[in-house]
Amino acid sequence: MSQSNQGKITALYCRLSQDDGLDGESNSIQNQKRILEQYAIDHRFPNIQFYVDDGYSGASFNRPDFQRMMSDMEDGKIGIIITKDLSRLGRNQLHTGLYIEERFPQFGVRYIAINDNVDTENAESNDLMPFKNLFNEWFVRDTSRKIRAVQRAKAQRGERLGTRAPYGYKKDENAKGKLVVDEEAAAVVRRIFALCAAGRGPSQIAKQLRAENVLCPAVYTYRKLGSGHTCLDLSQPYNWSDSTIANILENETYLGNTVNMKFTTKSYKDKRYVQHPREECLVFEGTHPALITREVWDIVQRVRQNRKRPTKMEELNKYSGLVICADCGSTMVLHRARTMKPTQNNFTCRTYKKAGSEVCTAHYIRECVLDEIVLEDIRRVTAMAREHTQEFAAYICDRQSAELRREIRRQELELSGMKKREAELEAIFKRLYEDSVLGRITTEQFQTLSASYVAEQEQLKTAIPQKEREVAKLKATVSGADNFIARAKRYTDIQKLTPELLRLFIEKIVVHEKDVKWSKHASQTVEIHYTDIGVIGNMNITKSA
Repeated sequence: MSQSNQGKITALYCRLSQDDGLDGESNSIQNQKRILEQYAIDHRFPNIQFYVDDGYSGASFNRPDFQRMMSDMEDGKIGIIITKDLSRLGRNQLHTGLYIEERFPQFGVRYIAINDNVDTENAESNDLMPFKNLFNEWFVRDTSRKIRAVQRAKAQRGERLGTRAPYGYKKDENAKGKLVVDEEAAAVVRRIFALCAAGRGPSQIAKQLRAENVLCPAVYTYRKLGSGHTCLDLSQPYNWSDSTIANILENETYLGNTVNMKFTTKSYKDKRYVQHPREECLVFEGTHPALITREVWDIVQRVRQNRKRPTKMEELNKYSGLVICADCGSTMVLHRARTMKPTQNNFTCRTYKKAGSEVCTAHYIRECVLDEIVLEDIRRVTAMAREHTQEFAAYICDRQSAELRREIRRQELELSGMKKREAELEAIFKRLYEDSVLGRITTEQFQTLSASYVAEQEQLKTAIPQKEREVAKLKATVSGADNFIARAKRYTDIQKLTPELLRLFIEKIVVHEKDVKWSKHASQTVEIHYTDIGVIGNMNITKSA
């Protein structure tokens, strides 16, 4: 041992990943410790200290104890580093070689890999080291490929890939990979959805659950099952966050569906998660008991799309996001104050409020007037659906078919235009490239001219698949009359407008400007668009004699 390393630490580094654990006792942390300690004693290395990373992959060097060891090395505390073999140090050929051949010598550290007969003080022992590092990286790459193949096969069979049961469920003891309802937590999940359907946002729901001392998911799971979690904080057992609530409200698992391949990692070296759009996920419906109905789910998603903060008066606008200006298409703002009577609360166009009368007009309508209009129309339309079911369904089907054909045609024309423009851009880019190669334009001119075309191409690459999905969705659309009729039959005595009722029946309310602005007696058109069926005019009902 060199004089410079006397008195310094002999670092014995152990590492074990989940894949290494499959090899049995030979790679266990205990076995590594025994081998390293005996080797250090036999060679009379001083100041032995263990650095252990249990459960960490060798593909990454972002491991807690390895980083602690590097910090001690940079502080000049370490003279020798010993591992059982090269793969314990790492399975990344480039970085492993960089540490052994550059970083360790830079700080005067001797490195030994016992089983691979590597010792940086003996140059001849290092000849085969690059090949061994290459094989170690190949091993982790091959293992990653096999694991990905197994996970994809499971995903395609509809098996759950998660190791933990979502909050509201527990693992079925009689069927591996299946979920059963945890009634205590499920009641909280149902309540969260009900509160959201009533117009409350995630932060408000979280505040209410904290006030009621409801255990948050991490603490609930720990107390019931004893399993820990990275977010577990036993000092704050009721610490519900708005992000936790939002994740629950967006989790399709509560519909009884299994959604696989929602997240993947870029590679075995880059473990950052990549989220895929739902169209690219594998969705299997009815794989376990649902905690909420499709109806509640749809209401909540519509509420989330139009989510607004409560006013300064701590009151929720039950129409939030539903009332639309007929001329500019923006949502309308509800004005109310403690100094105003409830009958004075009113909606005005958001664009008018921000930009003035040069852009749009007020479209003023009082909230109490809108309440009367909407309540009366909901009663009228639901009564028609209940009392004249066959005629109502036929009316919707006939009218919707014509509207649907027009919309599909419009969308197809837009898609055709996009594809035509994409082909034009490809031709333009080729001509520019040819001009650049032939010297007709300079490289700088080529880069300037092509930049905007490239940006437009990138935009179209995203827009065209989206438009294709919209067209496909429209073509797959069928009359929603049956769904609406089923809802109408459940609500036979509607006395009051509630946020749930509005989102259950109504898609949007379009308010037109008065025939004479600001006149108290001028007529004003309000279009109520019902979910699944659109605007319903007066039907000609033939009464039987």
